[in-house]
Amino acid sequence: MTFEFPALPTQRADLIERLKAPHTYDIAIIGGGATGLGVALDAAARGFSVVLVESHDFAKGTSSRATKLVHGGVRYLAQGNISLVREALHERTRLLANAPHLAQPLPFVMPSYKFWEAPFYGIGLKMYDALAGKAGLGATEFLSRAETLRDLPTARQAGLKGGVKYWDGQFDDARLAMALARSAARAGALLVNYCAATGLIHEAGKLVGLHVADQESGQTLRLNAKCIVNAAGVWVDQLRVLDGQAIGREARPMVAPSQGVHIVVDRAFLPTDHALLVPKTADGRVLFAVPWLGKTILGTTDTPRNDLAREPLAFREEVDFILGEAGRYLSKSPGPADIKSIWVGLRPLVKPPEDDGDRTQALSREHTVLVSKSGLVTVTGGKWTTYRAMAEDVLDNCFARGLLAKRPGGVTADLKLVGAQSSEHRISEAPGLHLYGSDVGGVLALPGANRVLGGGLTEAMVRFAARYEYARTVEDVLARRSRLLFLDAALAKSLAAEVANLLEQEGQPHPRLQEFLVLADQYLTLPD
Repeated sequence: MTFEFPALPTQRADLIERLKAPHTYDIAIIGGGATGLGVALDAAARGFSVVLVESHDFAKGTSSRATKLVHGGVRYLAQGNISLVREALHERTRLLANAPHLAQPLPFVMPSYKFWEAPFYGIGLKMYDALAGKAGLGATEFLSRAETLRDLPTARQAGLKGGVKYWDGQFDDARLAMALARSAARAGALLVNYCAATGLIHEAGKLVGLHVADQESGQTLRLNAKCIVNAAGVWVDQLRVLDGQAIGREARPMVAPSQGVHIVVDRAFLPTDHALLVPKTADGRVLFAVPWLGKTILGTTDTPRNDLAREPLAFREEVDFILGEAGRYLSKSPGPADIKSIWVGLRPLVKPPEDDGDRTQALSREHTVLVSKSGLVTVTGGKWTTYRAMAEDVLDNCFARGLLAKRPGGVTADLKLVGAQSSEHRISEAPGLHLYGSDVGGVLALPGANRVLGGGLTEAMVRFAARYEYARTVEDVLARRSRLLFLDAALAKSLAAEVANLLEQEGQPHPRLQEFLVLADQYLTLPD
């Protein structure tokens, strides 16, 4: 039986042939993270011709390494950034509605060990509710000691006085990125991963196109576009420098990268569908313990980082900090031997022009859009929750500079993403078919639907990733189409050879198995 579903094939040869075809696009986007994919979807949904190139895989960088929270930002409320919180709270609701299989409400509990903590933080969270208004997910509640232990059964009991419960959301970031990519393609956009922008093309001081290189074949191509968007995340300054050199203007760096480290341990450390939040740790940072895909994520840090590694390493002091702080609030302290995976993301924080310091904790998570004299549109900063609003802002800037003819906005506010379907399963549950939403039938129709490789991953899921989700390598499958590298790096490593074999069967002769084995070891290795 042939199953008919609205999934577009993502065969590499076909994508490259389309890329070769002579065409002047309305908009060309560099960067396949949350921001670039959001712009691609919004622009395509408005009827513009769109091409997007990504030098690695979609969501390879920051966009697959979030703390998995769809949130307004309690910490930003404490900083007094009311406008950012209000916008994020309303975008949170839209995101949860447009991809309910990948983004859902999540209750958070702040345990209170001092008499003043519950009323102090509770008042702030009541303000959080007020800012959300009709977009709220649930009312803030004050909890007794018994109620706190009911929701956080492994919270440290000594000295516990009670707690405060409030609501935010959580999601599967890399799979949401894939839903955005596939939704943009459904709307007519051409998206190509493993295709790097290698140069910008100027004529008479104006940006008119870019050179790109297929990372698999090495072939170089020219793409012409009326408007070019630089959405390369923490790497946006590299393109801004190239643009500045071409027009004789120095581009001052606008990104101050910050490193966030996350540690994954077994769900036994927090066997609940409630997240634990410590609003102020020993050094003033926030600590989360979040149930996610059958495990518990502990994090995160906020450490300045000057290099821009694709796979940044955790510092030992960051790991010690997270484990130590978790041990102060959990009845059983997680130790180094309990770590299933360590992963690190770089946040593209926007650096104020006058700021030459290296403290990133106080920098705003608001995004910035800049348009250079040549017409290069650069967007950076922001966070996953507000990706849709960021995309609208980018296009508004394109219109304001006359790079594109204005078309009505708001088209993505209620646009359901590919796979959108309400689910009885929670994101905190172990991964499985439910993460495919309405595409479940398509997965089940492929060979190997009943053959489980491990960790909820089936043979059919690997084939689906290759045929319909742009997957090219073992890492694509085990890190981002499934999340096993982030959940249990040792298990992911054990499945790598079989995944490579399946990708070869699907027509990819170079699935980069050895590279993945090295990477998996990194996710398992404690820093010195």
